[in-house]
Amino acid sequence: MSFISEVYNCDCMEFMRNQPDNRFDLAIVDPPYGLPSKSTHGRGKLKDRSLNRGNIHQWDFRPPKEYFDELFRVSKNQIIWGGNYFELPPCRCFVCWDKEQVWENFSQCEFAWTSFDKPAKMIRLANRGGDADKAKFHPTAKNVKLYEYLLRTFANKGDIIFDSHLGSAPSRIACYKLGFEFYGCEIDEEYYKLADERFRRECLGEYTMKDGRTAIQLDIFRSHYTNKVTEGHITFIMFPATFFS
Repeated sequence: MSFISEVYNCDCMEFMRNQPDNRFDLAIVDPPYGLPSKSTHGRGKLKDRSLNRGNIHQWDFRPPKEYFDELFRVSKNQIIWGGNYFELPPCRCFVCWDKEQVWENFSQCEFAWTSFDKPAKMIRLANRGGDADKAKFHPTAKNVKLYEYLLRTFANKGDIIFDSHLGSAPSRIACYKLGFEFYGCEIDEEYYKLADERFRRECLGEYTMKDGRTAIQLDIFRSHYTNKVTEGHITFIMFPATFFS
């Protein structure tokens, strides 16, 4: 059985405008919250954290109403991180992520709005170490295990998943590991390339050598793939449990 992992280096608004109604079964998104700099920048010992080093102020703008209109049109259900910052309908099934944060001057948890009519959920998962450290190139990266939890809790077998703001690609990696068809957008070219390198490395065992050649760990990763590449668009069609010839 094959499944698709497809990502675009583009504005998610342009992508969604070209999708039919209810194209995706579930959208799991983490759009910019548009917070003031004093709430996102570390101070003192934290002054060198990734939020300060990145280009967050070039893209950290709260999305317009049209974004949510399109998101609700192209997806049947939604999970929206930072839902407390946006004007969204009342929510019964919110998700609270306890980040096990040791710094008291940073958020101890994050809130996700969902469209599901279920009891509210709580997950405790550290936002440092492990997967979080692998995604340090992005200032607002979330843990792959967090997305695996969301998929196991809310998605059904065969669902098509969409992420409008790919970031460090935790959604894509989680979908690959759990066997969901995935589509994602990332407008920032640098993050897009770094996220794709991370996906190739963690999911396909693919590494770029110093001489430019690509090495693949066949002993660990036993998945054959075809790679279709066009400008700003990478598609992987996965065939699990097969070998390279």
